[in-house]
Amino acid sequence: MGSLLTFLAESKDTGGSFTLIEGLLKPGNEPPPHVHGREDELFYILEGEMDMYVGNEVFKAGAGECLFLPRLKPHTFVVRSPRLRTLVLFMPGGLEECFRARGSRAEKLELPSEAVTYSTSDLEPVIRAFEEYGARFLSPDQVAEQMPLYFAAINEANTMASFSL
Repeated sequence: MGSLLTFLAESKDTGGSFTLIEGLLKPGNEPPPHVHGREDELFYILEGEMDMYVGNEVFKAGAGECLFLPRLKPHTFVVRSPRLRTLVLFMPGGLEECFRARGSRAEKLELPSEAVTYSTSDLEPVIRAFEEYGARFLSPDQVAEQMPLYFAAINEANTMASFSL
C-alpha cells in the first residue's frame, strides 16, 4: 500500500508474543479507520510527525514519542511530514503475515515511487485479508459515530479540496 515495511521481529521468532516492524510512510499511505480484535499496537516515532486518531481523541506525535493503541479501540493516523519512520509493535504477533500477503518484496530500502495505496485501491480484497487476521475497517457511519474528530477532519479536508483552484 505504498509503504516500506521491515520485519525486525516476527511472531515465529518470538513464540507468538509480538511482532516488531519498522515502517516508512508518506502522506497518502495511511490505512482507513480500523479496529484490531486480537492485538494491541504501539507506535514509536523515529522520524517525522503524525496525528493519531483513537476513538474520540487525537494525538499529535513526533520523533521520540510513543503512542499505545489498545485492541478493540478504533484508530487511524495521518502522516503530517514528507515522510514518517516508525517502529510498530503488535502484541501478540501474527499480523505481519497479512502485510506480507498483501505486499511484495522491496527491491531497495526506500519508499515505492508509484504504488497503489489504501485510497487508490479496491478495498474489498484488503478488507477480506485483514478480517482473516482479526482487523476490521470501519464504515463511514461507524467512523462518524466512533471517531468524530477524524470524521470532522476528513470532511473538512474534502471540503477544502473541492474549493481549491
